Amino acid sequence: MKIIAFEKEIEGANSEHFKFHLKNEAFYVWNLYKEGIIREIYFTARDHTAVIMLECKDESEAENILNELPLVKEGLISFSIFPLLPYDGFERLFV
Repeated sequence: MKIIAFEKEIEGANSEHFKFHLKNEAFYVWNLYKEGIIREIYFTARDHTAVIMLECKDESEAENILNELPLVKEGLISFSIFPLLPYDGFERLFV
């Protein structure tokens, strides 16, 4: 199942809090990417927060995986998680 996750920074966290954990975060994400769990990852142009496309069996698995990220474990960020379904709107063309 494809799942999209949007990062949210926790209020009160600043760049000094993040700095110490960023290398560990990148390493962890890189391993998830190599495993095929993270399929795509981006930063938004507006506020430089992460948008992650995951391949998981369900929303619960995605949540468990994201909760193991160093920045999440340190209470600096969280994620809003949305399971995706294939677009079926083209069916309207054939009715």
